[in-house]
Amino acid sequence: MSGARSAGTSAEADGETRIRVVVADDQAIIRDGLVTVLGLLPDVEVVGAAADGAEAVALAVAERPDVVLMDLRMPVLDGVGATERITRDAPGVAVLVLTTFADDESILTALRAGARGYLTKDAGRAELAAAVRAVARGQSTFAPEVGARIVGSLTAPAPARAADRADALLVRFPTLTRREAEVLGLVADGLSNGEIASALFVGGSTVKTHINAIFAKLGVKSRAQAIALVRR
Repeated sequence: MSGARSAGTSAEADGETRIRVVVADDQAIIRDGLVTVLGLLPDVEVVGAAADGAEAVALAVAERPDVVLMDLRMPVLDGVGATERITRDAPGVAVLVLTTFADDESILTALRAGARGYLTKDAGRAELAAAVRAVARGQSTFAPEVGARIVGSLTAPAPARAADRADALLVRFPTLTRREAEVLGLVADGLSNGEIASALFVGGSTVKTHINAIFAKLGVKSRAQAIALVRR
């Protein structure tokens, strides 16, 4: 097993420093294509390819590449779980997400796990090359549409009373989880599912799941009934 190397300073070849990259994607045609594209770059050396998240972690720990190019939806261990483990077990390795998904929940969970960059799979060769070089230098980089969603999530208004409201609701409705109490409070404040998702940095489907659970636990059938119960 090779020792840890600082980003962008490993693998001397032809007198030049190369960026060492591991590619992780469960689709062979995409994985092989990425290996080929990256292999054509004069300053990049592909040192491994993984078909699932567990393989990606093992390669990151063994090879200590500068960058792991990480898909999110993979078997055995998904990209978020793999990113968390790499961040913990090989902290000098930068993770650059390359995925089909650009929803708020996918983006934010990947960033919380430690990803340094986030691209979608419609990125061109030049954008991919620039992103690999950027994260290898220790910079963060995002596809334009991803950056816009991050800014939107961070600047979305969240009611200042959300935390206090959740504490009070948990006292009144102890069967709720804390997250369900937070969602119920925001429902009572009149926020839509989309606004609640932005305020809590989760996906719309997650909000729907919480609301269905809230309705079942409180014995109500509509938002209006839930709001009336909270305001009673």
